Amino acid sequence: MNNSDDERILLAGPPLLEVQVRRSARARRLALKVSRLDGTVTLTLPPRASMRVARAFLADRATWLRDAVQGMQGPVSVQPGTKIPVQGALLTLTPAPGRAARIDGTALLVPQGRPVAGALAYLKALARERLADRVDNHARAIGRRPGKLTLRDTRSRWGSCTPSGDLMFSWRLIMAPPRILDYVAAHEVAHLLQMNHSPAFWAEVDRIYPDHAAARRWLKSEGAGLHHFRFADA
Repeated sequence: MNNSDDERILLAGPPLLEVQVRRSARARRLALKVSRLDGTVTLTLPPRASMRVARAFLADRATWLRDAVQGMQGPVSVQPGTKIPVQGALLTLTPAPGRAARIDGTALLVPQGRPVAGALAYLKALARERLADRVDNHARAIGRRPGKLTLRDTRSRWGSCTPSGDLMFSWRLIMAPPRILDYVAAHEVAHLLQMNHSPAFWAEVDRIYPDHAAARRWLKSEGAGLHHFRFADA
């Protein structure tokens, strides 16, 4: 095991594992986490913990760490022929003549010049269209007007709401079944009334979207898979 700098530690393999190291003023002990989103390994240290202590901590837990990482789905590099989920259905990315992307049966047809970029642009445009529709629908139901809608490729959350009412969503929600996107839209719209996760907030979510518990379970068990698709050539 060795380290190249104070921000990562390499745990000798096989397989070779890279551990991201971060310090937190709030940390009282060392904490090791394997992200369900992409398998990233993070070690959180208290401010005064040394890298020697960090290495020893990792060496002691090397077996557990490899067991946790083993079997996780690796990244999927999107390219022509890749099957990607669109609104819950697997579609094959297929270059085709034409200037606009479109769905044809089980194929996502994209312009031939830059198929990966075309697929990504299509997914983001469709995500914005569907999210805007569901946000407007839920906002009308509670008598509120949302602010600006922004799309990002967030790793830690599917959506957020600012105190001024601006809403942010992960564009990857368009990969999930429509009911999942609808739930996240309802969740963030409920924050227009309750900027917290109190019982009052969940009562609003239940009123707007009664089947939220099932959608939350889906995100917990299946949501990480949406982050495995990498549009590296876009």
